[in-house]
Amino acid sequence: MSFFQLSLIAAVALLGPLLALPRTWHLPVVLGQLLAGIVIGRTGFGLVDPGDPTFTLMADVGFALVMFVAGTHVPVRDEEIRAALGSGAARAGVAAGLAAAVGIGIAAAFGTAHAPLYVVLLASSSAALVLPIVDSLRLGGPKVLTTTAQVAIADIACIVALPLAVDPPNAGRTALGALAVGSCSVLLFFVLRALERSGMRGRLHEVSEDRKFAMELRIQLALLFALAGLAVFGRVSIMLAGFSFGLVVAAVGEPRRLAHQLFAVSDGFLGPVFFVWLGASLDVHDLGSNPPMILLGLCLGAGTLLVHAAIRLLGQPLPLAVLSASQLGIPVAAATIGSQMKLLEPGEAAALVLGALITIAASALAGSRAARRFGRAQESRTAPVDPAS
Repeated sequence: MSFFQLSLIAAVALLGPLLALPRTWHLPVVLGQLLAGIVIGRTGFGLVDPGDPTFTLMADVGFALVMFVAGTHVPVRDEEIRAALGSGAARAGVAAGLAAAVGIGIAAAFGTAHAPLYVVLLASSSAALVLPIVDSLRLGGPKVLTTTAQVAIADIACIVALPLAVDPPNAGRTALGALAVGSCSVLLFFVLRALERSGMRGRLHEVSEDRKFAMELRIQLALLFALAGLAVFGRVSIMLAGFSFGLVVAAVGEPRRLAHQLFAVSDGFLGPVFFVWLGASLDVHDLGSNPPMILLGLCLGAGTLLVHAAIRLLGQPLPLAVLSASQLGIPVAAATIGSQMKLLEPGEAAALVLGALITIAASALAGSRAARRFGRAQESRTAPVDPAS
């Protein structure tokens, strides 16, 4: 990959912010970046090669950072969220049960052997999409808190289950890899918490800020990449490494300065590179040459909305139920892993992303409805608690 191509990638990625600029649309930035990748990649003009090793490595780094930042956005330190965990877990469990029935039915209807994958997709929720919507629309109240807890639990569970569902024959080795990543993340939590309580992290922060060393960012990136390397060695998606380490940082407490630095690295550069790479990797022509895959994508999107909307029967308002169906990380990871390991049928990766886009469109409408019913201009919100720097 040349600097001219990298410049092109950075330029077309601006389509994301441009589409997300109108606040009333409530469109995620990643949508425009995916579309930009489709235009310049395999489906469009072929200006970039998603198989280029340099492009792929940069995209993998971006993917790890995107999931890391998503993990830091889960408000694990919020006491109100903790109180809503019981109800949120119950709703996530019911959604998983419904997803099992619908996912098996979709797999049988299309004659694929990917029922476990479809079940995980249908049950998933995207904290990386839902939490920013909740924050930006200033949604509040007990029902919103329960929905937030449900989304976080579903996201974590599906991230762990995805590698097992994508490649069932190697589930044993994948489970060991996931256990190794999870164990290391737990160990890191206790180490970082001890450093925080001893005051060592605070002293490092003061020196780093005074001398402009960015030491916290350097250390966090080193730990993140080490976990990602362990995940790759254990045949586990790097999304598990990124998200679990993000949860660790959120649980310990993320300084504002580090949050700003991570935002600049992830959202400003490497995150867009990943989503453009993903869009460039998709060959939408496969959907045209495989019409059943178009129908599969529509069924996955509609099935996800149906599964989550059914939680309305448990007392969850319909706008919040549809909002909880918003997904991107899990389908994107499934398409990425499946394509890299050549486990998916032609056009199936694009079908997974199509289903996700349907849920994003529905969640944008649901967010507007929810804002009218649950929006509150108050200081106490469901956004993550911002620890002192």
